[in-house]
Amino acid sequence: MEPGLNSLLQWGIENSDAGRNPDQPAREPRGLTADVLRSLMGGPSDADLMREAMAIIGSSDPEVTHDAKMTAFDNLEQLVENIDNANNMEPLGLWTPLLAQLESHSADLRRMAAWCIGTAVQNNIKAQERLLALNGIDRLVQVSLDDADKSVRRKAVYALSSGIRNYQPAMNEAVKRLPKDIVGPDQ
Repeated sequence: MEPGLNSLLQWGIENSDAGRNPDQPAREPRGLTADVLRSLMGGPSDADLMREAMAIIGSSDPEVTHDAKMTAFDNLEQLVENIDNANNMEPLGLWTPLLAQLESHSADLRRMAAWCIGTAVQNNIKAQERLLALNGIDRLVQVSLDDADKSVRRKAVYALSSGIRNYQPAMNEAVKRLPKDIVGPDQ
């Protein structure tokens, strides 16, 4: 039996009055989870949606338009707002292609990549560790300082600040990479 259907069956049993001993107090009904509802409706999982979005973003197929890539980035950014989805980026192999988009020829794609990175690592130590391990701090510093597009630089600063906030190893790496006039002479 599929795990989603098993969860639905369990939910149905827990929330029905049939077979309940009248002497026992009634339990608070439990709601259906998003995954169970998706399973019922036959929709793809968040992991599938994230993989699909990254496949569109990284596609070199001329049939995949710039607008389609922007929509895919918007979808990915919304998905990684959920900390569980952000933590799934590593096992799904999405960090490397996402970081590669910081070097896209399109300023829009570079900006969206920085935005997704910033959202994924915000208040998320596991994602911050992964960003640091993949040399993402250095890449974000470079984009923050050198990108020709102002909106890209701004999103890179957002991603950088999210990546180093409350995570000292990333802060140390950023201090090493940033110019001395930004971090101060005592660093």
